Amino acid sequence: MPAREMRMEMFLRALLRRDFDKAKSHLDKLSKLVKDDEWGRGYLKAINGFMSAIKDNDSDSLIVRLLNNPDPDEIKELLKRFEEIKNQEFRDDYERGYYTAWVELLQAYLSQARLPVKR
Repeated sequence: MPAREMRMEMFLRALLRRDFDKAKSHLDKLSKLVKDDEWGRGYLKAINGFMSAIKDNDSDSLIVRLLNNPDPDEIKELLKRFEEIKNQEFRDDYERGYYTAWVELLQAYLSQARLPVKR
């Protein structure tokens, strides 16, 4: 597994535990793995948004909704849609970086051994 994807998995695990100090540490390491270009800025915008939304428990955000009410079928559908978006030729590098972060996060989420049960 590439280093960035492995770090994303560790970042997600920390977020799921609501361990924001550890998540911030992984976020800092993730930011060092991406270049300071448009793609990297889009990627970092997404991962900073994940952390901010979860920390604030923003119930309107997609990431909080997915974590609070996980539905593997919905997550798979989002993963498919976000992969399509990031691969569209007319998308700029910023958007590709942003959606790459979502794809990696959703892949990491689906790879968790035990997802929380939807209530």
